[in-house]
Amino acid sequence: MTWIDITTPLREGMPVYPGDPPVRLGLAMSMAAGDPADVTTIATGLHAGTHIDAPAHVIAGGAGVEGADPDALIGDCAVVAAGGGPLGAREVRALLPDGAPARVLLRTGHGCGWPPHDGPGLTPDGARAAVDRGVVLMGIDTMSVAGGEGAIEAHRILLSAGVVVLEGLDLSAVAPGRHLLICLPLLVPGADGAPARALLGPAGSSAAAPGARP
Repeated sequence: MTWIDITTPLREGMPVYPGDPPVRLGLAMSMAAGDPADVTTIATGLHAGTHIDAPAHVIAGGAGVEGADPDALIGDCAVVAAGGGPLGAREVRALLPDGAPARVLLRTGHGCGWPPHDGPGLTPDGARAAVDRGVVLMGIDTMSVAGGEGAIEAHRILLSAGVVVLEGLDLSAVAPGRHLLICLPLLVPGADGAPARALLGPAGSSAAAPGARP
C-alpha cells in the first residue's frame, strides 16, 4: 500500500499560532559530548504542527484529548479543494454533498505559514452546516480550521458536537478525492490538544478500523 504522510514536521523556527510558544529542540545527553546515548528534548505548545484540538481548548471543563473517538480518527475521508475564502454554510453544503464521508480535510493550498486570522476557514454558520452534515472530523492545511472574528465560536460549535478538529496538515501532495485517513494523536490526558501523525492511503482499504464509519 502507498501511504502519503500529511504530517507537518516539528522543527525549530517553524511557524506557530501567534502567541503560542516556539518549538525548541535540544539534547539532554549527547554521544558527541561523551554520553552513552543521545537523548533529545522538546519544548512546544500542543498546537504546533499537525495536531488535534480537544473540547478543553475552547470550552471550560471540556474533555481532553483522551476523549477523541478513535472511529473518527481512522477511516475513509474526503479531501476537498476549499479555496482561499471564508467557508460559510452555503460553501460547506456545496463542498459536502449528501453521501460525502464523515471525515473531511480542507485543502486550501495556503499551508501553515498563512496568517491564521486572515486565511480561509469555517465561519460559525459553516461549522453548524458541517455538524448538520454529520461530519465527525474536520481537518485543514492551515494553523486553524476557522479564521476571523468567529474563529472561537466556530471551534466551540464543532468541538461541542464531538467533531474532532485536525489542524496543521500538509496536503500539498494530495489530490482531492476519497482517501483512507489514519490519525494518531499523542495521549496527553486532560490536554486541550496533542501533536498527531497523520497518513493517507487508498480509500476503502482493509486497514480501516473495524466498525469505523465510512
